[in-house]
Amino acid sequence: MTEAPPAQPICLVSACLLGQACRYDGGSKPDAAVAQRAAQLRQAGLTITLVCPEELGGLGTPRPAAELRGGDGAAIWRGEAAVQRVGDDGDVTAAFIRGAELALGGRSVSSAILKARSPSCGAGRTHIDGQVRDGDGVFAALLRKNGVTIVTEDDL
Repeated sequence: MTEAPPAQPICLVSACLLGQACRYDGGSKPDAAVAQRAAQLRQAGLTITLVCPEELGGLGTPRPAAELRGGDGAAIWRGEAAVQRVGDDGDVTAAFIRGAELALGGRSVSSAILKARSPSCGAGRTHIDGQVRDGDGVFAALLRKNGVTIVTEDDL
């Protein structure tokens, strides 16, 4: 019986950073430094997987902007905060959680390049209570909890 070869390490990349039109406003935010880093990682043997947790959670594109209320992504996972649409305050927390779980998908992820300040992907700073504040988005918090190394396009 032969063993399957070990899976290649995976780097998740926010799809909008590589040109996929999945942002809340229907656009993308292609970033040359992210594209260059993704190409380098691919050459080094990593599998690059594009994700948009908000789309995976069932939110359409375009969609109303959303922000964290009452805390950051870690507080969302503890049940202490919410994600609400800007404008009508509709609660989209469940969609953000579902999308983050699906984006991680039980894969063995080593690293991630995420969209800065996003309520899903923001790492270190994101939109909380109407301002950009210290804290992670919902997906970034889940990745951190799972030991994944995270950078944003601002870090590159």
